[in-house]
Amino acid sequence: MFTQQSRKSRQKLASGALVTYDDKSYPTRLNFYKDPPPLEITIEEFEQFALDRMQVLTTLLTAQMRNLTPEQLDKTMTETVRKYMPMTPNKINSSAPDDQAMDERRKDHVSHFILRLAYSRSQELRSWFLRAECALFRYRFEKEGTKDQTDFLKTHSLKWNEVSDKDKKLLRDKLRASSFKPQDVDNETYYEVDFERVVGLVGRRQVYVQAGKAYVPLADRAALVLDEFKEHLSHALDVTGGELSNMDEDNRLMPVLNNINKQYLGKEFTTSAIAGEIQAQDVESLKIHMPLCMEHLHNELRQEKHIRHFGRMQYGLFLKGIGLSLEQALIFWQMAFEKLTPEQFNKQYAYNVRHSYGMEGKRTDYTPYSCRYIIQNNAPGPGDHHGCPFRHFSAPNLRATMTSHQVDDFDTEDIIGLVQGKHYQLACTRYYEVTRAKMLDISTENLKGGVINSGQGNSGMVASQESIEHPNQFFEQSFLLMKNRGDGQSQSQPTVMGAYSYKKAGAQTSSNPSHDMEY
Repeated sequence: MFTQQSRKSRQKLASGALVTYDDKSYPTRLNFYKDPPPLEITIEEFEQFALDRMQVLTTLLTAQMRNLTPEQLDKTMTETVRKYMPMTPNKINSSAPDDQAMDERRKDHVSHFILRLAYSRSQELRSWFLRAECALFRYRFEKEGTKDQTDFLKTHSLKWNEVSDKDKKLLRDKLRASSFKPQDVDNETYYEVDFERVVGLVGRRQVYVQAGKAYVPLADRAALVLDEFKEHLSHALDVTGGELSNMDEDNRLMPVLNNINKQYLGKEFTTSAIAGEIQAQDVESLKIHMPLCMEHLHNELRQEKHIRHFGRMQYGLFLKGIGLSLEQALIFWQMAFEKLTPEQFNKQYAYNVRHSYGMEGKRTDYTPYSCRYIIQNNAPGPGDHHGCPFRHFSAPNLRATMTSHQVDDFDTEDIIGLVQGKHYQLACTRYYEVTRAKMLDISTENLKGGVINSGQGNSGMVASQESIEHPNQFFEQSFLLMKNRGDGQSQSQPTVMGAYSYKKAGAQTSSNPSHDMEY
């Protein structure tokens, strides 16, 4: 798969991957990814490495979009990196990384190039990947020690014009005035670069600009390094996109590459007992904990006494996921379709309800749809009520829905802004924060931050900092949140009950996303 670069050392990793590498390839945890990695890995590792990196990238972008505090972001990223892509720093007084650190840095190298292939297929995918990788590079660079930062920069011979001592003396007062903190200009290193390369620093008035040149102190070199990284990666993505047609006939890799960006990376939700043993008549009272998509389906079902095929699939699997048994599901749907006689219901719909529970046909135990699957598949047409309201509602309809749920104008505009930016799951997360905070009479910032303290002795109740990735995640977090508020006893963080697993976009355990449920 990857070009062979060196035969200085060959080693089999714990995973079984056969590695050919040069020990000096990864002196630090930072990487410009200029050369393809010289590794031989299995197809399974190829996909797993990519999915692990996707977890890190999506977590970082989501945290930034939610405007978490630096402390909250650090906590979230530390947990995610530790789980999916740990990067051990060099040991103190060690001239080279140990074997564990080398393995981690090889995985980082390989996973970047896999995703580069997967995300070069369109301009939209390239833009997302470029933004995500730049965010990750900056996060890592700023967390790296000064020595490792310097060692990394020395290996790349970046062409920055260092300001001479003579010029520094001429510009001393202006350089000092341009900084937020006192600068010893004579002993500080400055670089002269085109101001377009550091527009962020210019916009924040952190650098002195003269004749189209910005004078950047060494302390702000992260902006310069990021610009170099972004320029290199942007060009590399364009080149890779032009070469992808040469891989069209590769039946091993192309299916993986074409589906990576459609993967659901969160928790798999099977039947849960979080709300106890749910009876058909309990569903109405649980509506308060449902995400907007399921609440909408529930209301339309109640009003019309019927919903169409994809709506029944989406809502039926959701109910299965929150703990509605097959027996109770048959009762629920028969009660909902009250215009039909029992004989008509049994003839037209009962088989398909049993099928969704794995009791008919191929006996596949289907699981609830993730947000990503709902957003990307089977867009609703006239008369349909399935889908994601944040993706498929018109702006006026969504505004009216927010008003009916007592979301104030300020928060509505915040949600609409996320929708317009195509951040549908973040819009749902914001809706969750606003509506649950209103129910608990607390600040939405308390929901983001984890610990809920309303000032009335109810501290210790905790909400997840995760963004909403699954309708059943929304339900379980909301249910646990309200349950903790009610008993005031739980001191642990509410966690959704599904087990972590990687699943392709869609809710079923079978490999066919357009399964044969027809009810």
